[in-house]
Amino acid sequence: MQCVVNDEDIGKLKRKDKTIAFAIEKHGIPPNWRRDPGFVSLSRIILEQQISLESANAHFKKLNDYVKSFSPGEILKLTDTEMRECQISRQKTSYLRALANAIIDKHLNLDDFEEMDEESIRQDLMAIKGIGRWTSDIYLMFCLQRKDIFPIGDIAVVNTIKELYKIESREDVLAVSENWIPFRTLASYCMWNYYLKSRNRKG
Repeated sequence: MQCVVNDEDIGKLKRKDKTIAFAIEKHGIPPNWRRDPGFVSLSRIILEQQISLESANAHFKKLNDYVKSFSPGEILKLTDTEMRECQISRQKTSYLRALANAIIDKHLNLDDFEEMDEESIRQDLMAIKGIGRWTSDIYLMFCLQRKDIFPIGDIAVVNTIKELYKIESREDVLAVSENWIPFRTLASYCMWNYYLKSRNRKG
């Protein structure tokens, strides 16, 4: 599998964009955020929707400690009460169950993604209840290490672009990201790294 953060691509991106060069000079090269592809990682990304990473990690740990194995079959065995006791909301419970059922019923095969293009992967993922553009983009970036993904739905990335490039509109944000092609994932990692380091937060 390809690696998003590498010296060659960093050098090319810095030459393309002086603001990226500034962000790296100020806060260093970003980590190569990476997760194993599969049901567990996709479930974690679902749990991370619209809440802090700290809260999502705590909820995942509680659920992971509760089940015998974090698998579609084991998740589907859990009652609503058990899910609530693991701090999983009713909405997120329905999303995890929809994902688990899709995998068990073979409507979704995550192993096929390695050979598929990004838009086909998005279509397959977004056909599942609770999975939208942000979730599919993060899976493409973290789990599949696709190099040219821009997560327009990520507030931290978008706000950091607005801060560093002194812009306001969605159109201007997208224009900045267009200049990063074909390294939009790496550039987004730089934005996350800047966001976290400038606020003394962990990723």
